[in-house]
Amino acid sequence: MTAAGQNLRIDPDRLWDSLMEMAKIGPGVAGGNNRQTLTDADAEGRALFKSWCDAAGLETGVDKLGNMFATRAGTDAEADPVYVGSHLDTQPTGGKYDGVLGVLGGLELIRTLNDLNIRTKHPIVVTNWTNEEGTRFAPAMLASGVFAGVHTQDWAEAKTDAKGARFGDELDRIGWRGEEEVGARKDRMHAFFELHIEQGPILEAEGKEIGVVTHGQGLSWTQVTVTGKESHTGSTPMLMRKNAGLAMARLLIEVEEIALSHAPHAVGAAGHIEVHPNSRNVIPGRAVFTVDFRSPDLAVIEDMEAKLAQAAERIAGEMDMEIELEKVGGFDPVAFDEGCVTAVRTAAERLGYSHMDIISGAGHDACWINRVAPTAMIMCPCVDGLSHNEAEEITKDWACAGADVLLHAVLETAEVVS
Repeated sequence: MTAAGQNLRIDPDRLWDSLMEMAKIGPGVAGGNNRQTLTDADAEGRALFKSWCDAAGLETGVDKLGNMFATRAGTDAEADPVYVGSHLDTQPTGGKYDGVLGVLGGLELIRTLNDLNIRTKHPIVVTNWTNEEGTRFAPAMLASGVFAGVHTQDWAEAKTDAKGARFGDELDRIGWRGEEEVGARKDRMHAFFELHIEQGPILEAEGKEIGVVTHGQGLSWTQVTVTGKESHTGSTPMLMRKNAGLAMARLLIEVEEIALSHAPHAVGAAGHIEVHPNSRNVIPGRAVFTVDFRSPDLAVIEDMEAKLAQAAERIAGEMDMEIELEKVGGFDPVAFDEGCVTAVRTAAERLGYSHMDIISGAGHDACWINRVAPTAMIMCPCVDGLSHNEAEEITKDWACAGADVLLHAVLETAEVVS
């Protein structure tokens, strides 16, 4: 496979201008973005992206879940395409770069090849996956999961948001349902590369410009329901209380200790917490929360789940309360393709960017695509590791470095034609 020279770089100003232009669509209230999936803002962002793809001479296809595929032809019509991309949807209080950098970095790659009249044997496809965030319609990485055969299309389309709107109906409403069968392309993918911000503090703390992602953490979501007894906070004696909030607190301490027992790579916390009736002078009679365990080792995840179940049984017995556990989501750890990972690492070295191997702590579309095609991820730092927050920030230099590495890894894989 032919690699391009060290002098080949993307246009950092053009990439940055594209990021800032996309950020104007679905603005947040504090400098970030609220461009949730299948909203009017999502439709507007898709239209802008397609207009840029049209201007770059790409042929854009859309499948029946709204996944977008913008193709630059290769010189060999029989060669399988190399895919790049990520997602344009955001959290309700999201940043300007999560996901978007991967889509627009892919577009900038194409623009650079056009500028220099560089041709590749394999076609290159820039992808925007629908509903990566999973905020409005759970779970995350929904449409890429259907594409990879993890979920069914009917199951995905039946998902509803907090107001009862169906995924399929909202996709039709915004006008971005295509004719292409979901997953029709999966048997002809030469490789997939996803550029993304780290969403964590490691790269910045280590002073590295590039994260070479070797693995993705596995994830386990367990919803815990504690049932006690509502009673008056002032007139109920301490020894006669069935405080569901207190049982929850004891379990959350267990979650912390369980994760720490598998340091340094395992993590655990509860982000979703509800206490009922949530009144100042009523002892909680019910608490519902979701425990999020993550690790790059499946055996560790399974051990953490088992220890949580043991702790719940013990606390329920000690406090005379009912505690129910329900597995509500998750996926196994991911080991990315060795050849694609090597292409990323080699590209960083060729370009002179400081880099380190890293494990992704978040879920990404690449985690599902890795099931059907050789896949790797490239990460750039983000300030203070902050993401899923309107204050999310990166530098132009970091974005440029990530896109440069993406460019070279893709050219190595797609094979430059002289």
